Amino acid sequence: MLDRTKPSPAMRDPKVKTARAHKPRHFPLPDRLRKRHFYRWRWLLWLALSAYLFLPALPPSLRGPSSEPRPGVRIYAYDLPPRFNRGWAAADARCARHLFAAEVAVHEALLLRQRRAGLRPEEADLFLVPVYVCCNFSTLTGLPSLAHARALLADAVDLVRAEMPFWNRSAGADHVFVASHDFGACFHPMVTEDVAMAAGIPEFLKRSILLQTFGVQGRHPCQDAEHVVLPPYVPPEVAPRELPEPEKAHRDIFAFFRGKMEVHPKNISGHFYSRKVRTELLRLYGRNRKFHLKRKRYDGYRSEMARSLFCLCPLGWAPWSPRLVESVLLGCIPVIIADNIRLPFPGVLRWPDISLQVAERDVAGLEAVLDHVAATNMTTIQKNLWDPMKRKA
Repeated sequence: MLDRTKPSPAMRDPKVKTARAHKPRHFPLPDRLRKRHFYRWRWLLWLALSAYLFLPALPPSLRGPSSEPRPGVRIYAYDLPPRFNRGWAAADARCARHLFAAEVAVHEALLLRQRRAGLRPEEADLFLVPVYVCCNFSTLTGLPSLAHARALLADAVDLVRAEMPFWNRSAGADHVFVASHDFGACFHPMVTEDVAMAAGIPEFLKRSILLQTFGVQGRHPCQDAEHVVLPPYVPPEVAPRELPEPEKAHRDIFAFFRGKMEVHPKNISGHFYSRKVRTELLRLYGRNRKFHLKRKRYDGYRSEMARSLFCLCPLGWAPWSPRLVESVLLGCIPVIIADNIRLPFPGVLRWPDISLQVAERDVAGLEAVLDHVAATNMTTIQKNLWDPMKRKA
């Protein structure tokens, strides 16, 4: 474990540190080469992380004979003091279960692989700095507070920089961080997007690789660094061991959504929750019997998704939603209503084959779109959704 009171062997003797920092297979890359190498890492990260995170969630029948992930990139997770990660998880069980828990899932998955492979830091291609910033739950709202996030991350970087040679040789370019909350690498308290954008990515992270659930098309201050878009976390048990193929299952709900829908949306500094999309869904379809729209929380909502043909995935404050992954695992066609969203793992998963996208401005025509799909190619989409190779991805 990295600890300032117990320097690692590499830090006790400057000569040892220098020798390790200049092994032939490790060297800092110039920016022009770093870009080229990152594209290679990104493809490998997509493949490795999809195997790490989602293979355990699949029923055994879908895993195949060689389900042990064999990523081509070696990622070493630093053993940081508990105050950066395990201490938070031990203090509150929600830390490893809530919608931002990808930071915990990635860490645990990489640790498991690391132990099995006996990976040493000197052999690694990339380094995970495991900091759980989404586990400081507010007693008032029950949601994670991120007010401490930047300071905690900076402290972790200072520790890694001081006690291990790997950060300094590349200025952090081969180091990986997880940003699994609303506005990703901006690591800003949960407020409106423009405030997060104004804060931007912390300077000390701008050369590193960010794994984040936030992703939009085009330039954005919260993704102005090398990054990979991750799917939101859902617990492995969401994928039932036995579930009929979607086209054969009895699904008595046509279109489903359960979640926050404001009847009278609040104006917060000129911004409205979900850009009023959820309010419009409720206004247009709240009394439509084909639409099962509910505002109240219900722990068994996933059983409703498993009964549904179409699962609506509208944006909230951020464009992404855990409903996207839950829908896929439960055989319900995701209907994504979030303009410019960038979906996870597009290099290995063709989202147009298994989902629908409806522009925010076209919500009034949603029923007609769903009716048309139900009458034409719904069965094809359902079969694609249940394809073992796509579910493995």
